[in-house]
Amino acid sequence: MIYKAEHLTEFIVNVLKSQNVNQEDADVVAESLVRADLEGVSSHGISRLAIYSKGMEDGRINPTPSISIQKKALSVLSVDGDNGLGQAVSYHALKEGIALAKETGIAAIGIRNSNHFGTASYYCQLGCKEGLATIVMTNSPPGIPPWGGKEAFFGTNPIAFGFPVNNQPDCIIDMSASLVARGKIISAAKEGTSIPKGWAIDQNGEDTEDPKAALLGAVLPSGGVKGYGWALAVEILSGILTKAAYGPNVNSIYEDSHEKANVGHFFLLIDIEKFLPLYDFSEMLKTMLSQIKNSPKKEGVDSILYPGERREKSYSERLESGIPLPAEVRKELKVLAEKFKLDIPGGSDV
Repeated sequence: MIYKAEHLTEFIVNVLKSQNVNQEDADVVAESLVRADLEGVSSHGISRLAIYSKGMEDGRINPTPSISIQKKALSVLSVDGDNGLGQAVSYHALKEGIALAKETGIAAIGIRNSNHFGTASYYCQLGCKEGLATIVMTNSPPGIPPWGGKEAFFGTNPIAFGFPVNNQPDCIIDMSASLVARGKIISAAKEGTSIPKGWAIDQNGEDTEDPKAALLGAVLPSGGVKGYGWALAVEILSGILTKAAYGPNVNSIYEDSHEKANVGHFFLLIDIEKFLPLYDFSEMLKTMLSQIKNSPKKEGVDSILYPGERREKSYSERLESGIPLPAEVRKELKVLAEKFKLDIPGGSDV
């Protein structure tokens, strides 16, 4: 089934408002989730809505947080999200950080007491709109074993970089420290499909193609020992530096627990204008990206893309044609619609 982005956005906002989330925060969460689906990153899209809703219903997520943002130094913000929705907490922190970066040239933001915040690229895109080079990272519930281990210790711990480009897609580099985003394995488990061998191990440390066994085991790090080091670095900045939870102490909203997740995020915003005119930066970057795209191609390769192009292409196409949702997600939306007495978004056959 195919759904229009505006219909899904309206539905998400209404679900969240039914649980006392204010209009601004509901709009941000909805935009983040729908944009992920538009960009083809369904693992971080509307498929997350049901678990967010359950988290608020069970008291594991605070729908009405009192977010505290304190300026600790000239260019440092310390944020306590009061266990709010990760997108809302991050958005309010980012707004303050953008203003600070434009004043001082750089802003470092440490966030604690937050939750899953969607795609890291979303915040890079917001930073790019303001002419800022943006670095975003977050820890997450255990998903990756330390190198040589068989039990999950670190989260998938993504890091994303955003660089603004004039009149073409911004350069957005969004990478997980795991070989694959854990959300893809969660989606496979929902849909009852297998996962490729080499993605994950089960509880015994053995390779598995069963997504349910993988979720009980661990996702393998990207690049082997290099991914392990990457996950560790993100954990230090997002968990320890921010005074959030870290390692196996980060709780998952997918588990039946009333303990808050206490996820930590770390943002770094750089005002390009403090180094050189934004136009000059963008033109130089466009020249380099053009050189990359025009470099010699391997046989069978039609075009070389730079990070951010594929997302933008998918976004434009799905904004026009609609967003496909699998049966399991449609069932979740139906349950939410019945619970909050809302109309189910109208879809059409593929």
